[in-house]
Amino acid sequence: MQQNTTPNSRPFDLLSDSVNKTVLVELKDKIQMRGTLKAFDVHMNIVLENAESMENGDPKTKYGKVILRGDNILLISP
Repeated sequence: MQQNTTPNSRPFDLLSDSVNKTVLVELKDKIQMRGTLKAFDVHMNIVLENAESMENGDPKTKYGKVILRGDNILLISP
């Protein structure tokens, strides 16, 4: 996996590069969601397809398509 190390790279550039790829999202209260990133906006609201909650690294519940509100997101890992 190649990382973008240009000095002008911005957080949204990383998100743009992650569209249509699987990402892991950690929410408040240590909730983790994994799915295919389909869209995001300037408030960091994101849309995941084939989303599932994770517990101890294992899939727990499948949700399909979800919208995660940006102010609940702690991190997004591509």
